[in-house]
Amino acid sequence: MNALTRQDCMTMTFRSEYPGVLFGRYVVIGEDVTIGPGTVLGNNVVVHDGSSIGCNVRIDDGVVIGKEPLRSRLSAMASDVDLEPASIGDEVLIGTHAVIYRGATVGNSVLIADLATVREQVTIGEMSIIGRGVAVENMVTIGRRCKIETGAYITAMSSIGDFCFVAPEVTFTNDNYVGRTEERFKHFKGVTMQVGSRIGANATVLPGMVIGEDALVAAGSIVTKDVPSRAIVMGSPARVIRQVPADQLLSAATPRSGGSQ
Repeated sequence: MNALTRQDCMTMTFRSEYPGVLFGRYVVIGEDVTIGPGTVLGNNVVVHDGSSIGCNVRIDDGVVIGKEPLRSRLSAMASDVDLEPASIGDEVLIGTHAVIYRGATVGNSVLIADLATVREQVTIGEMSIIGRGVAVENMVTIGRRCKIETGAYITAMSSIGDFCFVAPEVTFTNDNYVGRTEERFKHFKGVTMQVGSRIGANATVLPGMVIGEDALVAAGSIVTKDVPSRAIVMGSPARVIRQVPADQLLSAATPRSGGSQ
């Protein structure tokens, strides 16, 4: 349930077409929008046409849901795909000024923090956390119970498995040609993180790299090759230094710390 102060309640209103939903001031709701009971929308929230919002969702001030993407003719990822409306699951928390695009699907009990951006054709699994200021580009899949921390950049065409951890300021890349030549369009590929893998703060991962199951990339590393499962890599370029200790493997973790039990 959403905790509201007395002052919050005094400034919010109900709308007959959305039973059990509380609205702040200057909320804009498009056509054919569905909102489940128990949901609270803060001030200046915009929900675009067709969007679906589950039950007991908290949406803070200035959030935009269902935004249409901007399409430049110069963009490498420009596409005319007919996007499905945005879909937000039950008990989701969305922080101030977060933007969730049309075509995004957010699972139950996800937290999307202040100023985060979730682009089109993105799927986020249940109970994952998208930290403050994180940018999740288009065509990305994020699994269940993941943590993507403050300021991380998840480039387009990436895949993050269940129980993964991405520390602050991590950068994924997807263009080995760095914006030059027509050849680059044939080779765009994001980063793949397999189940339970982890990446330390300020690491950079080059296009197409695979981080194996339960692998760990040390802070500040530059990953230029695939990382074997259960290996710890460090440095620039990152090299294997040892194996992940047994007590840190996903199979040994408790549910609270992100384990699979």
